Amino acid sequence: MDLGIAGKTALVCGASKGLGYGCAEALVREGVNVVIVARGAEALEAAAKTLAQSAASGAFVKHVAADITTEAGRAAVFALGHDFDIVVTNAGGPPPGDFRNWDREAWIKAVDANMLTPIELIKATVDGMARRGFGRIVNITSSSVKSPIDILGLSNGARSGLTGFVAGVARTPIAAQGVTINNLLPGSFDTDRLKGTMAGAAQKSGQDFDTVWEARKKNIPAKRFGTPAEFGAICAFLCSMQAGYMTGQNVLADGGAYPGTY
Repeated sequence: MDLGIAGKTALVCGASKGLGYGCAEALVREGVNVVIVARGAEALEAAAKTLAQSAASGAFVKHVAADITTEAGRAAVFALGHDFDIVVTNAGGPPPGDFRNWDREAWIKAVDANMLTPIELIKATVDGMARRGFGRIVNITSSSVKSPIDILGLSNGARSGLTGFVAGVARTPIAAQGVTINNLLPGSFDTDRLKGTMAGAAQKSGQDFDTVWEARKKNIPAKRFGTPAEFGAICAFLCSMQAGYMTGQNVLADGGAYPGTY
């Protein structure tokens, strides 16, 4: 299927590896110009080189080594321009733990990264999208906004705040101007983030890592973890012309793990 977005320009955050990289890869394969941002300069440069080899229709790949959760990081990105047709927001999730050990600083950091940063990126780009008559914003959040994970309380709280915000803003007049805003909720994907969470769970339970890892797989109806590539394909569809009637939605990709009907 031709997604109809060749020649568009996308900003993809947290794209040096994992789910962000998967999204960037899917977009460049569709001929989308991509600006990727992440904190680690070396990994980001390597990702940019690999993505450039996958780019279709002469699409370019640019990279900005910056912390998108800071004002300085966002300024570095927007120094390239504000006219992004597609924005994929993504930031590393806060650490797992026991809520009794989190102080105000931990909560503010989580909210800054996983709620306020996406809102700032939306604010900086959405009106330009509306003027041009096309825009796609995809926020990578977490399955925890539908099914909370006890050790990820910081993420549960901050990402739920973003979910509530998007539910409102997606249904403002921008919806009639060709702009969609959706959240993409990953369940268990084979990424460094999942490995870190599983290592924490193993330590807490006193089990070895492999035991916890395999047990997690068995609890997923698909009996496997997702891949960044298939996550990226879903993201690319949400950015497509065909998805223009989908907005304000929370799209769950979790191999069937969430047990609810709705």
